[in-house]
Amino acid sequence: MTLRISEIFHSIQGESSFAGWPCAFVRLSGCGHGCRFCDTAYAELPGTDMEIDTIIEMVAEIGSPLVEITGGEPLLQPEVHPLMEKLCNTGANVLLETGGFLSVANVDPRVHRIIDLKTPSSGVCKENNPENILLALRQKSSARSMFEFKIVVADREDYLWARQLLQETRLMDACTVIMGVIFGELEPDKLARWILDDRLNVKMQLQMHKYIWPPDMRGV
Repeated sequence: MTLRISEIFHSIQGESSFAGWPCAFVRLSGCGHGCRFCDTAYAELPGTDMEIDTIIEMVAEIGSPLVEITGGEPLLQPEVHPLMEKLCNTGANVLLETGGFLSVANVDPRVHRIIDLKTPSSGVCKENNPENILLALRQKSSARSMFEFKIVVADREDYLWARQLLQETRLMDACTVIMGVIFGELEPDKLARWILDDRLNVKMQLQMHKYIWPPDMRGV
């Protein structure tokens, strides 16, 4: 059983509620959605076919208790599900970062799901899968939510779209919602002021890895 892998590396988690922690990243190849501000377009390349057991061995060699499966769009490859299950069985804290186009309903319940919500400026806003929000809302009574949503904005229009969505769905009451800026497109202080003015209960975050290393560097 194989997966197409773009890269496997050890870095500092730059986003999500786990930002700042050392993390082993497994980046799968392939996506095809063409988000305007994609910063991992190289993951569209074919990548390398790797056996699941080989991937798990490489992650074990890194030795990080935190492991993120990302892409590209990792859920495009059905074999990602047994990979996540086996990683969970090792005792690792497994994160899945997905573009939000596909449902996470069949993801192992032990996996922490980080779901992007695409804004109008991305060009693919209409491809957000609404089922993912419904899934998060249904489990809001659980002691520890295994969902979080990430919204990255490029301008005021994106922010207003996000504000309306969050207020209508009350997603902020169900799980963590993280909001950040497209690097180089919007000054962080503007987003901070909008959030504060609207009393929006979201966690603002910058892409930490783009401030530690050059923003176009791979493998970080």
